[in-house]
Amino acid sequence: MDQSLDYNYKVVKQFAIATILWGVVGMLVGVIIAAQLAWPALNLDIPWLTYGRLRPLHTNAVIFAFGISGLFATSYYVVQRTCQVRLFSDKLAAFTFWGWQAVILAAVVTLPMGFTRGKEYAELEWPISILIALVWVSYAVVFFGTIVKRKVKHIYVANWFFGGYILAVTLLHVVNSMSMPASLFKSYSMYTGVQDAMIQWWYGHNAVGFILTAGYLGMVYYFIPKQAERPVYSYKLSIVHFWALIFTYMWAGPHHLHYTALPDWAQSLGMVFSLILLAPSWGGMINGMMTLSGAWHKLRTDPILKLMIVSLSFYGMATFEGPMMSIKTVNALSHYTDWGIARSRRRTGLGGLHHHGLDLLPDPAHGRPDQDVQHQADRPALLGRHHRRRPVYRRDVDCRRDAGPDVARSQRRRHPDLHLRGKRQGHLSVLRGALPGRTAVPGRHVHHGLQRLDDPEGPRNDACTHP
Repeated sequence: MDQSLDYNYKVVKQFAIATILWGVVGMLVGVIIAAQLAWPALNLDIPWLTYGRLRPLHTNAVIFAFGISGLFATSYYVVQRTCQVRLFSDKLAAFTFWGWQAVILAAVVTLPMGFTRGKEYAELEWPISILIALVWVSYAVVFFGTIVKRKVKHIYVANWFFGGYILAVTLLHVVNSMSMPASLFKSYSMYTGVQDAMIQWWYGHNAVGFILTAGYLGMVYYFIPKQAERPVYSYKLSIVHFWALIFTYMWAGPHHLHYTALPDWAQSLGMVFSLILLAPSWGGMINGMMTLSGAWHKLRTDPILKLMIVSLSFYGMATFEGPMMSIKTVNALSHYTDWGIARSRRRTGLGGLHHHGLDLLPDPAHGRPDQDVQHQADRPALLGRHHRRRPVYRRDVDCRRDAGPDVARSQRRRHPDLHLRGKRQGHLSVLRGALPGRTAVPGRHVHHGLQRLDDPEGPRNDACTHP
């Protein structure tokens, strides 16, 4: 038996559990500080529990503890399954888990104590920033090392998005964290004035953006085709909108600085690229939605797929709202208001709901991954094919005496290629079985209780006959 298919699921499960834990903690802190806005006395006059100290703890817990732990889990899971090799280094992967938990615990301790650099989404002081860089470089080595030793020539598109977010966050964190330490828990930015603001929002927009967009689109392109049991709707679109997204996102940061000391041309440049960003962003949403072509009926019974599609809907709405709010005249109304706060929460809805894709992780009780009945579906060649014409099946309502006109009509709407043999095509009584010797659907093949709709030949003895 091929030992390389003995994947490392231990670190995946560790990060999945951490995702749930930190999600609860981060959202609980969010509820507390939201309540403090209405009832300020809830801080109990304790400095460590004031809004100004707990708010950065909330954002760091939700985005970096909850969000990135989920991306660690899913990227490690997906890269192994699509490359059909074990992670590049188990020890380095374990270091990324424990190192990232150390970063989060350091944030939990230092932020309520008031140790902060004062930069949004980059509050953690320089010793913790160095640890973040070490963990992130290790993450990149594990991820790209796994791709290098892959057994499948093709690099599946989900890995493109995971790889893009890893590289982008590395660049953004290193550049924005450049600082001059004054003591163990105090440092000053190497940039000053408007340049500091520009670098900060180049980081603030893109770090969170690449995490909540590129990273989570990597989850979309693996888990939605898997759960829907359909190939990606358009593999070409996935590649085109990947490159368009990666190029465009980096230029949109100045829209956070409208009507400030930033030069007007830079503000306008950020606005223009934000508007262009709508196209590649919606490319991912449309591709994810259309992957369900031929499988929309599964939304009735599959709660995981329901949550995934709702998350794509949140993504689509948020990525329309962002470019709209980047227009200067709209930004004049929306900036520094609760609209921006509400938008960021809707944006995070993509990640929070799509985390239910983690339910697809296999149960160790089922044995080795190469014994998984779904394993063949992990081959990138299958996930990446365009749709081909397939046999269409439906439940054999024709065999039921009580299959009335409403049932028949709904079945015909659902399957437009249903055709009736004989001169009276489309007559509902044919579907009800009222005409002896005629069948609504040729009965050449019966497959697990489903009847094939597109068989050109006549009925066969093993097919059901109408009473």
